[in-house]
Amino acid sequence: MRLHETAPPNGSGKRSGLHPVSGTRPEPLEWRVTVGDAETSAIFEPAAGDGGAVFVCAHGAGGHKADRGMERVTSELRQRGLGVVRFNFLYRERGSRRPDHMPLLQACMSAVIERTRDELAPATLIIGGRSMGGRTASMLAADQAACDGLLLLAYPLHPAGKPERLRDGHLPQIKAPVLCINGTRDPLCRRDLMETALTRIAAPWQMLWLDGADHSFHVLRSSGRTDGQVLNEIGETTERWLAGLGR
Repeated sequence: MRLHETAPPNGSGKRSGLHPVSGTRPEPLEWRVTVGDAETSAIFEPAAGDGGAVFVCAHGAGGHKADRGMERVTSELRQRGLGVVRFNFLYRERGSRRPDHMPLLQACMSAVIERTRDELAPATLIIGGRSMGGRTASMLAADQAACDGLLLLAYPLHPAGKPERLRDGHLPQIKAPVLCINGTRDPLCRRDLMETALTRIAAPWQMLWLDGADHSFHVLRSSGRTDGQVLNEIGETTERWLAGLGR
C-alpha cells in the first residue's frame, strides 16, 4: 500500500425524522427522489456504530445501486462508521444500460445529495462512488458543490486502451479533501498518468494503490491475498481518512 498526500425531497413535505444520523432508527430507509420530471430510487443504510458521517455513493456505468460491488463496499464502510446512501442513476432506474449524458448524471446525483441533507442533516457529508459514479461526484465537487470530502473508488482516469483521453481537466478545481482508491491493474487508470495528474492538484488528495487489484478491486489468486483482504484494506484506509477530516 502506498499513499500519495498532496429539489424538494419527494413533493410530500414529509421527512423521515431521522435526526441525528447516528441515532434512533437503525433500519434502512428507502426513498423516491425527484429529478426534474423523472424519479429514481435510493436507500440509506446507517453506520453500524454511532457515526455522524454519510457517504452518497454512486454506481458505475455498468452497475446499479444494488450490484454486488456496491453492496460489498457498503457493508464494509458501514462497519467503519460511515452511513451509506445508494441510488440508481435515471438510466438504470428505467432499465437501460446506456448511461445518461454527464449533465443528467450530475442532476440526478445532486438531487440525491439534497435529499440526503434534508432527511439526515449529516455532520459530515462525503460524496463519490465507483468509477463513473465517482467521476460524476468529482465534477460536482469541481463546480464547488458543498461536501466535506470525496471518496473515489476506481476512478476512471481514461477509457480502457485509450490513455491519451484523460479525464483530469476538472480535477485541479476540486477544493474538498479526496481519498482516491485504485488498483494497480486497473486498465482505466494508469498509475504514472494519475501520479502526473496529482502534481497539478492543490486539494488534500490521498491516493491508495491496491497492489494487484483490477477495476473491480479483484486480485488474482497468484497475488497471495484475497478480495476480502483488499476490501478490508479499503475499509481501514477510509476509516483513517475519515477520522482525519475533522483535524
